[in-house]
Amino acid sequence: MSKGKLRLAGIELYFNELDAAKRFNQDTLGLTVRDEEPGHHVQFDGGAAFICLERKGVESYPSDDKAVVFFEVADLQATVEVVGRDRFVQLSEDASGHIAWAVLHDPEGDNVLLLQSK
Repeated sequence: MSKGKLRLAGIELYFNELDAAKRFNQDTLGLTVRDEEPGHHVQFDGGAAFICLERKGVESYPSDDKAVVFFEVADLQATVEVVGRDRFVQLSEDASGHIAWAVLHDPEGDNVLLLQSK
């Protein structure tokens, strides 16, 4: 990947008390809910990027005590190959066999999720 090819799409933070985190972001910070799956996650409108709060441990890839930074890339398939498939914790394919999203860890173990740009 070369610099300038990534676009920040969103940030996800994990919580034990998802309802309390939702209330704080709505009531204290004044953020507007964009999407929600009760007991799983709540996504807020953050302007050009989203802010998602998720209950710890609900994903199939390791997520306890981690954060996720979401980046969109122009060609996800090519990016996975350039970075190296073996570096990814999980790859999710769509019905046609194309990679829909891919997760790798930064040096601290936080999740970096790559998405195909639209």
